[in-house]
Amino acid sequence: MSTLALGFTMTFVVLTMALSRWQKLGLEKDIAFGTIRGALQLLFIGYVLHYVFQSANLGLIVTIIAVMIFIASHNAGKRGEGLRGVHWRIAVAIGATETLTLSLMLGLGIIQPTTQYIIPISGMTIGTSMIVCGLFLNHMNREVASSRGEIEALLALGASIRQAIQQALQRSVKASMIPTIDGMKTVGLVQLPGMMTGMIIAGANPIDAVRYQILILCAFTAAAAITSIILSALSYKLWFTKEMTLR
Repeated sequence: MSTLALGFTMTFVVLTMALSRWQKLGLEKDIAFGTIRGALQLLFIGYVLHYVFQSANLGLIVTIIAVMIFIASHNAGKRGEGLRGVHWRIAVAIGATETLTLSLMLGLGIIQPTTQYIIPISGMTIGTSMIVCGLFLNHMNREVASSRGEIEALLALGASIRQAIQQALQRSVKASMIPTIDGMKTVGLVQLPGMMTGMIIAGANPIDAVRYQILILCAFTAAAAITSIILSALSYKLWFTKEMTLR
């Protein structure tokens, strides 16, 4: 893509801002700021990855993945505002998921142990886990609020806090995985995923692109399940006080 063609993509931003102004949504500043910030972030990471790919330094790879996990944990943690200690629990869930999925991919020889594979796939895995964490926390807050009477009744009957909140946990874990599962059902029919599309545009054989996309699809599903289950096990006590009553 030429620089001129890239510049023409701003047409979509201008169109979006015009529609926002026409409908009096007041999103013009947010759209402009988000576009500029996103572009600068992508340019920055592009130069960083260019350097990392050339150096193939293991320390840099680990550092980049750690930064990704930190930022993802901070962002997802906003959904659990008021829950003390939720950020480190999210970091543990995402970190464990990333470690397990990447270890399996490398250990089974699914991907090559090179920077150009490890960094992009890790980024996509961590991004998926971040979204799942945010969805889980959102649903848990709603489930606890709507099931408050039921949970308190179970506690009064002698149930442990895990037993009292178990149904809410199960519903929240399922809800956090719905977008991933729905995406699996419609991939190739409704949407052509980003990795596959990018490889095809870059000139790769469509069959090879599909193979890599199947890898990502399976890894994302496992990552969603692992992340939500780990986070549910680590965080359910956060909705209770030390006296074992709901906050």
